[in-house]
Amino acid sequence: MKPQEARERIDHLRREINEHNYRYYVLNKPTISDYEYDRLYKELLDLERAFPQYVTRDSPTQRVGGEPVRAFNTYEHRTKMLSLDNAYTEEELRDFDKRMVKVLGSAVQYEVTLKIDGVAVGLDYRNGVLAVGATRGDGKRGDDVTMNLRTIRSIPLRILTADDELMNVEVRGEVYLSKKSFAKLNRERQRAGDPIFVNPRNAAAGTLKLLDPREVAKRGLDIFIHTVPTAPGPHYRSHCETLRRLGEVGFRIIPHIALCRDIQEIFEFIDQWQDKRDNLDYEVDGLVIKVDDFVSRGRLGSTAKSPRWAIAYKYQARQANTRLKEIQLQVGRTGRITPVAILEPVFLSGTTISRATLHNEDEINRKDVRIGDEVIIEKGGEVIPKVVGVVKTARKSGAKHYRFPRKCPVCKERIYRSSDEADWRCVNSSCTAQVTGRILHFASRAAMDIDGLGYVLVNKLVDMGLVKGFDDLYRFDAQTLATIERMGQKSAENLIKGIEKSKARDFSRVIYALGIPDIGINAANLIAQRFDNIDSIMKATVDELKEIDGIGLVVANSIVNYFNVRENVRLVNNLKELGVKFGGESSKRGRQFLDGLKFVFTGELDSMSRGEAQALVRRHGGQPSSSISRKTDYVVAGREPGSKYAKAKKLGVKIIGEQEFLKILKIR
Repeated sequence: MKPQEARERIDHLRREINEHNYRYYVLNKPTISDYEYDRLYKELLDLERAFPQYVTRDSPTQRVGGEPVRAFNTYEHRTKMLSLDNAYTEEELRDFDKRMVKVLGSAVQYEVTLKIDGVAVGLDYRNGVLAVGATRGDGKRGDDVTMNLRTIRSIPLRILTADDELMNVEVRGEVYLSKKSFAKLNRERQRAGDPIFVNPRNAAAGTLKLLDPREVAKRGLDIFIHTVPTAPGPHYRSHCETLRRLGEVGFRIIPHIALCRDIQEIFEFIDQWQDKRDNLDYEVDGLVIKVDDFVSRGRLGSTAKSPRWAIAYKYQARQANTRLKEIQLQVGRTGRITPVAILEPVFLSGTTISRATLHNEDEINRKDVRIGDEVIIEKGGEVIPKVVGVVKTARKSGAKHYRFPRKCPVCKERIYRSSDEADWRCVNSSCTAQVTGRILHFASRAAMDIDGLGYVLVNKLVDMGLVKGFDDLYRFDAQTLATIERMGQKSAENLIKGIEKSKARDFSRVIYALGIPDIGINAANLIAQRFDNIDSIMKATVDELKEIDGIGLVVANSIVNYFNVRENVRLVNNLKELGVKFGGESSKRGRQFLDGLKFVFTGELDSMSRGEAQALVRRHGGQPSSSISRKTDYVVAGREPGSKYAKAKKLGVKIIGEQEFLKILKIR
């Protein structure tokens, strides 16, 4: 295909795919099958790979791209992104209406919408293309989270219109997680042993703060556009009509908009959604009331913090009283111990609640929660109920303060709490409550990289009692594994080969695989560079560990606490006897011919993952980095390189391809 023909076909495919995205993600009315859509998308992807000069930021293929950033840039909003004043009573709303009528001198028409409990963001379009997406921040400046927002399929990368007045529009919206996506996310985090999110709003906020857009894309964020801060042009006088127009050109606008002619109609809308909001798949904590006319808004103006022409009415949080029967402790994959209130069942917000989180020891003490107390539980915006208080007048005499135990409720080993954490942890790697999550971490790609040892199989092995610790993996034989349902002889043999191969992993990866709290892959690398073998690490003091550049007090304490547990020492000794290399002669790094050289990787490599390439650089004395500076020696560019490629060219840093990188490493 000739370049001009390719460009025309690429433009056509983008328009068609953008239209289908709008129909699927915004209107929920797809007009083609998933197969047909995938075929169009693949054709576009293939053409862009063949003609990379035609790749643009607004292409549907560029939604999830780029590499993790080290920090977000600051963005100054074109129009201040103010927060709203709140009202909690009818009287406060009547006062608001009186102020509007007094200034405007006539009856006022209000736009009333649901108030989604999410994270406010602003989207800035230039020439019809999404230029910047940012958080509210202080109202004047926020974090530039464009790469993360681009992963949300209901945000158009290009507006589906040629209307000149909408080409440079600025819109505001609420990023949220549906109740379904939130529940799925928390299930995944529980399986992995990570702390669960308390509510969808916190989960959405935490997701937007992630520095890797590829991780953001997995979370299922969505958005409703609810505000246009200034009229896009002279043809737009009504804010409500402007929103509806945006809904026709690619945006997912806030649903259930009402135009109310007076305060009484507003009260009717409030009553209508008081209970009805429970049936929605997203959290709604109130309503937003705005003067609809743009000109009238200009006359009303704003204070330093809030527009005078809008107010948020907040529904009261749902609460109920019940009796606290007992406090149970849950142990997660990382050993985090969470207290859970076991309650006399009570019906609240459409569900029967018998458990509620107590968060941690400090929260129990602060609220003075005692077993047998009548407690107040709340579910206002909280999918997971929480205990918010105690009815102390109903407390029975003799009720004792709850004493948090100092031993793990499962394995009975001593538990630890660092000075800068609210949580207690069990650091026994053989604790049965942590086995599944710890085995999955041990076998993960960044750790021992045991292919075929996934969640379903690990669960079966644990349930059958075949695995109680990492060392049990190295005692398997193919015949035993082949008897497991859906395993088969061939799969069993391949898994045994993978387990055997893992014995020779780099020392740093073995340290990381142990799952020591607070020890990530970078910390593991620093420790492996300082100590030759695991015995030296087990004998190290906090002061010795703190001397390592990049290792602080928290990490040093975690290591010492970990090896203070006899079971962990026994586990390491067992692994050594079974052939796992823990430093020493058997795991010395390769030739140090890359000493002092800094490498940055961008794009996809064909022969290995980026993590594997970085490990090779470390093995030979080099230093892999995620950011480019004039001190960078090499930028290794794979397929579809990101922004680092352009930055390297600008700084004059040497750029090499994958084959040249392999030659440097003397890999044929």
